[in-house]
Amino acid sequence: MTALKKYARIEATALWRATPDDQRRDVIVSIGDATLVISDLKDQPLAHWSLAAVERANPGKMPAIFHPDGDPGETIELPANEPEMIEAIETLRIAIEKSRPRPGRLRLFGMSLSVLVVGWLAVFWLPGALQDHTLTVVPQAKRDAIGNALLERIERVSGPVCRDAAGLTALALLSSRLQSGPLAILPDMTVPSLHLPGGLIVLDRSVIEDFEEPDIAAGYVVTEQTRRDASDPLRDLLQVVSLRENFRLLTTGELSPDALDNYAQHLMTTPAMAPDLGAQIARFAAISLRSTPYAYASDITGETTLALIEGDPMNGKLTEPLLSDANWLRLQAICGG
Repeated sequence: MTALKKYARIEATALWRATPDDQRRDVIVSIGDATLVISDLKDQPLAHWSLAAVERANPGKMPAIFHPDGDPGETIELPANEPEMIEAIETLRIAIEKSRPRPGRLRLFGMSLSVLVVGWLAVFWLPGALQDHTLTVVPQAKRDAIGNALLERIERVSGPVCRDAAGLTALALLSSRLQSGPLAILPDMTVPSLHLPGGLIVLDRSVIEDFEEPDIAAGYVVTEQTRRDASDPLRDLLQVVSLRENFRLLTTGELSPDALDNYAQHLMTTPAMAPDLGAQIARFAAISLRSTPYAYASDITGETTLALIEGDPMNGKLTEPLLSDANWLRLQAICGG
């Protein structure tokens, strides 16, 4: 389309918010391939809007406010001193609208054929392809935000994250020793451990308080690392939420509150998949951690975890304590108990 080529290099500053409750933030707006690209000041993409679905909320008024069709809560505000970008969006909207085919027999046939093709793609190809593409474009900052949003929802059931200052210092030492990334302890989860998009691993206080050594809590961390290595946590989420939410994340950079609520409930009620045993033992070996204490903590009889006991990479070897006794006691008191 000639109009697209004409405006391909235009950029403008604007104010963007993803929902009515969010604070507006400074962004850069540019014209992409039939899309309006919204990026932060570090040139990290935040959202992509289809130009064919852009609506103006206040025609003829300034600042010009635009939103995706059907989602007036997400907006960009272009000030009066960005007339070129405002004109470009309005021109492209008009051009795209004029290019739409008019009703007729040929159009009806084409639409019917399109519906069949789209239906086939939606069932057999689109979900996986859409997931793959989404995973390549969602930045780490957004993964972190999704993980934090899920954690907030889990806290509603389990209680707030344990934040005793001395305990947090000891937890940071454990995280560094295990090379695990961020860790959090919750007071009353329905599962002993889980991991979230963004890299956060969450443990229930029981794996800290109910045992006399940190090796067991460390075993739960290692097990979550193994699961995380096997499957991208964001892919796990996208496989549970709807295809519409997948598309929403791709185009707006957000997930609906309902989708986050449902996935948080899924994490708390669905048994986790057993990790690959070879990969799990390899992780224990990589950090010189005994797997036997974790195995017996998971099954006191050892029957279902016999392979972890027999395959303990540290069996018969001396290992350094994960934490000093003082730091382990501080960690056990992280929830105030």
